Amino acid sequence: MNSNIIKRIVLLGAITIISLIGMQSYWVISTWDINEDEFNSKVRLALLNVAKKMAEANDSALPVKDVIKKRTSNYYIVNIEAEIDPTLLKEFLRRELQALAMDEAFEYSVYDCTTDEMVYGGFYGASEAEKNKAELGNLPKYDEFTYYFGVKFPNRTGHLLGKMQLTITFTALVIVTILFFMYSMFIILRQKRLSEMQKDFINNMTHEFKTPISTIRVSADVFLQAPEVQADKRLFQYANIIKEQNMRLNKQVEKVLQLATIEKGGFSLKPEVLNLTEVLEGILNSIQIRIEKIGGELEAKLPPKNWSINADRLHLTNILHNLFDNAIKYCKNKPRIEVQLNEYQGYLELSIKDNGMGIQAEYISRIFDKFYRVPTGNRHDVKGFGLGLYYVKNICDAHGWRIRLDSQEGIGTEVKLYLKTATEIE
Repeated sequence: MNSNIIKRIVLLGAITIISLIGMQSYWVISTWDINEDEFNSKVRLALLNVAKKMAEANDSALPVKDVIKKRTSNYYIVNIEAEIDPTLLKEFLRRELQALAMDEAFEYSVYDCTTDEMVYGGFYGASEAEKNKAELGNLPKYDEFTYYFGVKFPNRTGHLLGKMQLTITFTALVIVTILFFMYSMFIILRQKRLSEMQKDFINNMTHEFKTPISTIRVSADVFLQAPEVQADKRLFQYANIIKEQNMRLNKQVEKVLQLATIEKGGFSLKPEVLNLTEVLEGILNSIQIRIEKIGGELEAKLPPKNWSINADRLHLTNILHNLFDNAIKYCKNKPRIEVQLNEYQGYLELSIKDNGMGIQAEYISRIFDKFYRVPTGNRHDVKGFGLGLYYVKNICDAHGWRIRLDSQEGIGTEVKLYLKTATEIE
């Protein structure tokens, strides 16, 4: 993957993560504030109703102002200015809170002006387990009132969190998503680093191979020209094997180097107007000799026209040789290759069809992937790195051409190139 693309992904990912965290934080805080305001409003309304009923029971009036004072987030002081019956107070508190759907546990205490102490009234509305977890009994007095009582809600935080279950669930999902994205980016960056190390190693290795390959080729040529070697059939045969295998190794190294150039974006096309018919005829002549040596057959159906295309000669001949090489080496028996050139919707359609082993349908979609080779069981007689068709596809894309591969297992394969800008040469 291109470094610039990865940088963009990381940047966009960071912006997305920051935006998600900001939005989620705002949502959580807003939801908490809304639930807190709702809780506070209901408690104040319930306590005000309790204060009114206590005043009615004592035939007294409530203070004009400051009836309810909020001392802490969950502790309220209620000013009555009349004596308070603890038993009646507990009943009123229970009724008014339940009337507002506030089934929240609470504890209360009443101020005793005689002892100047808060007299603890008790705890109501929770299970024994919840009661044991709650911090009870801390209901301090308030020096500004004379007759008052205090009410505390020890499980207020749990109550608010319970109303935010949906928000908490979505927050957890967002956190998991962010962590997964960060882990994915870590894996991508690590794989990219390993891939770059692998590419550097392969590039260095193939470049190091070039010198000994050239030396072996020159040595083999000198060896073949020696009269002593030519006179000895066995030595001459071995010398030819050395030269052939050297050429084969050189081709594989060249493929790797071409691939490295493509992936680095360092290659540039050098397009020129080419006579496609002439290019094909030159390649077909060399292919004809190879096929005849192994008893095969080559049939070329080229129209009696000369067509010109705008293409890089080197890369065009390379991809054509790649396609013909595949057509020959993937034939079980004597190869039969058909080549056709026709016009097709503003393109030149070049078809190369063989009678080879064919490819199973499930493998065709991956045939142009780098290093991919169709599984052939335990067969190792067909050599290669899985780079040929990957190279062909990249060169076609660079020229703006299209390539199509159709194959049937056991019948053969047909590759079609659609070369654009076809002009007939007079």
